[in-house]
Amino acid sequence: MVIALNEPLDRHLHLRDEKMLEIGAPLSAETFSGALVMPNLVPPVTTQEAVVAYRERILGCAKNSSFTPYMTLFFRSDYTPQFLESVKEDILAIKLYPAGVTTNSDGGVEGFDLIELAPVLEAMSELQIPLCVHGETGGFVMDRESEFIPIYEKLAKNFPDLKIVMEHITTKDAVEALDRYENLYATITLHHLYITLDDVAGGLLQPHLFCKPIAKRPEDRAALLQAALKAHPKVMFGSDSAPHPREAKEAPGCAAGVFTAPIALQALAQLFDKHGALDNLQRFVSDNAKNIYSINPPKKEVVLEKTAYLVPEMYGGSVVPMFAGGTLEWRVVSAG
Repeated sequence: MVIALNEPLDRHLHLRDEKMLEIGAPLSAETFSGALVMPNLVPPVTTQEAVVAYRERILGCAKNSSFTPYMTLFFRSDYTPQFLESVKEDILAIKLYPAGVTTNSDGGVEGFDLIELAPVLEAMSELQIPLCVHGETGGFVMDRESEFIPIYEKLAKNFPDLKIVMEHITTKDAVEALDRYENLYATITLHHLYITLDDVAGGLLQPHLFCKPIAKRPEDRAALLQAALKAHPKVMFGSDSAPHPREAKEAPGCAAGVFTAPIALQALAQLFDKHGALDNLQRFVSDNAKNIYSINPPKKEVVLEKTAYLVPEMYGGSVVPMFAGGTLEWRVVSAG
C-alpha cells in the first residue's frame, strides 16, 4: 500500500539553535514543506532583527529550497502597533507563553490582565496576525490545561476577530472548546495521539516521553484521536518536536520535549491506517493548516509505503527520537 501527501506542514516545531538546530532542521526540511517555528530561544525572539537572523540560520542548516520556516515572535505586552505592522511580513504568528510553564518561558505573560494585553491583541486582530498560545496555568500538573480553558474563552469573546490557536492540546475539554468559539483553533501532536501519562510514568520512568503539557488520561487521548482522525477542520498537526541531548533527558531535572520530527509522517500513517482513516491524513497534516493560516507552502510530495521501518536509536549522535529502536509499519520512500 502506498500513499502520497502533498505539502505536509508541521504547525508547531522547536528547532532550538546551534547544535540542536544543525541536527533538527535538515530532518524536518526533508519531509515537511514548512513548519511554524517556535521563538522560545535564549534570549527569546522578540525583535525583527532576531526573527530575520533566526530564519537565516534555519535555512542555512536546512539546505532545502522546498522548505519554508514560518517565523513567530515571542509575545510581549509592550509591542506597539507600529512595530507589529513593520514586522508582519517576517512572521506568521505570535506565540504567547504563560510565565515559567515550559522550556525558556520565564519572560512570558503573568496574570493575564486583559486590559494590559488588549493593545497588542487589538493590533494583532487588525493586522490579522494569529495568536498561538501555550495554554497552561501554574496549577496541579494534570489540571493545568483544563484550568486554562476559561482564559481561552475570555480571549475568544473579547477579541472575536483574533485567530487563536490552542497549541498542542491534550484534553477532552480543549477539544470541546473548539466548537464553542468560531475563532479558536488547535494543534495536536503525534505523541499525544499515542501516549497517556501511564506510558510516561506508569512503570519505569520514560524520560524521552516526558513533555509539557504532560500526557493525560485515556479519555483525553480518545478525544484527541477522534478530532485528528476525522480531520476536524479547526485542527491541524503540530509536532511540538523538541530536540534535547540525551544527557539532558536522562538526567535529574529531565528536559521536557519529545523528538518526533523525523518519524512523524511514518507514525501518523501507521495510526491513521490502523483506524481506517488514511483518507483524512492529507487534511490533518496539510489542508487544514493551509486554510487556517491562508498559506501556500512550497510544492512537495511525500510518498509513504506500508513497509517495515526501523527507527534509528539516535540522530546526530545525541538526540533520541520517539520509538527509538522500534519498528513502524510505514516508511518514507520519496520526498520532493
